[in-house]
Amino acid sequence: MIGQILQPEIKDLIDKRDFTSLKEVLIDWPPADIAEVIEDLPNYEQAILFRILPKDLATDTFEYLDVDTQIDVLKAMGNEEVTSILNDMSPDDRTALLEELPAPIMKQLLMLLSPEERHVAQSLLGYNENSVGRLMTPDYIAVKENWTVQQVLDFIRRHGKDSETLNIVYVVNEKGVLLNDIKIREFLLAPLDQTINELDDGSYVSLKVEDDQETAVEMFKKYDRIALPVTDNSGILIGIVTVDDVLDVAEEEATEDIQKIGGVEALDEPYSTISVLGMIKKRAGWLSLLFVGEMFTASAMGFFEHEINKAVVLALFVPLIISSGGNSGSQAATLVIRALSLGEITIRDWWFIMRREIISGLILGIILAVIGFFRISLWQFSEHLYGEYWFVIGLTVSFSLIGVVMWGTLVGSMFPLLLKKLGFDPATSSAPFVATLVDVTGLMIYFYLAIIFLQGSLL
Repeated sequence: MIGQILQPEIKDLIDKRDFTSLKEVLIDWPPADIAEVIEDLPNYEQAILFRILPKDLATDTFEYLDVDTQIDVLKAMGNEEVTSILNDMSPDDRTALLEELPAPIMKQLLMLLSPEERHVAQSLLGYNENSVGRLMTPDYIAVKENWTVQQVLDFIRRHGKDSETLNIVYVVNEKGVLLNDIKIREFLLAPLDQTINELDDGSYVSLKVEDDQETAVEMFKKYDRIALPVTDNSGILIGIVTVDDVLDVAEEEATEDIQKIGGVEALDEPYSTISVLGMIKKRAGWLSLLFVGEMFTASAMGFFEHEINKAVVLALFVPLIISSGGNSGSQAATLVIRALSLGEITIRDWWFIMRREIISGLILGIILAVIGFFRISLWQFSEHLYGEYWFVIGLTVSFSLIGVVMWGTLVGSMFPLLLKKLGFDPATSSAPFVATLVDVTGLMIYFYLAIIFLQGSLL
């Protein structure tokens, strides 16, 4: 917010090359606001602004920049500056940067790190791409179970500066096995001679290093934590994950799901930076598949060509019928996919979901049927469009709407569950895909009901 308000002043100081005043203005700003200003500047001015910042502030600000801006800034800096920034960065933020770089550039940057930091970086990069290991940092406070509160506070004063967070203190035994996590307030309020064992409630939550990052998101949401410890398969504490990194993962996962629901492959990069060719590649596959699916709609129309020739009026309502079924299916699919991702429902709730959607589809279908019949009646009385059999045509359309909407909600709700059961991402059952599937079957429902209602009159 500060950056948005004062950016004209910042731009003016840069244009005047008044770096002394610029430094005085920025030195009291939060790093996140400085990062926002840097990202809005042209590339050649980003490095200028970054270079005038004090070392510690520059490192903190760098961690708030998006990856593309981080890369641009590094390109404009000398090796010594790059080395200083990379060595001082939080290990988890540095991993997020390195994993986005081409392998040759990543290797070059790794060689700029100190031996200790290089070992940390290589260890984190060695974990699976979507694992908790890629998110964690080894910077935390761990104390022994037999220490007193005084010993803990003294230890924090000596080593706390290097910790990612001081809100939680982790208790380990002589082998490094995690025993508990205790909030710092417990130590601040306890007598100095009290031991950790007396504060220990034996209750803690932890992540495994090979857990999926989505598991971390669910754990943070469930337990409302700002940090969670990470252990190996032996229970040894090897790092922590903080909520800021998990929020980034949650945003990425939500973005992927939204893009898939829209009938697009996950872009894996911002819309503003992906190339037109890359965008086409992400969209062409699904669009082609949906086009092939719609061909079956044309085939279904051809199957009922005889009925259409005898009662051309039936063709007037085809868009109305198939769009209603597709829309209801898209609604149901979107609601179920989101509920699955939030953990509100599971595959075991399929019967509950089916009952709800059948009832919902019936009521929604009746609502649309009433609107549809009213529309046909109004046009008939005002312009006599549908002839002497308008009432039967109205019934055909109305009952078709009920059937198609019920079918759409059923397919839309069950298809994501089926994909989940088969081990696929439910978001793959995108709204356009469900709509296309329902279009074909909706036409069949419509024309079969037309044959039943109009037999002996128009047909």
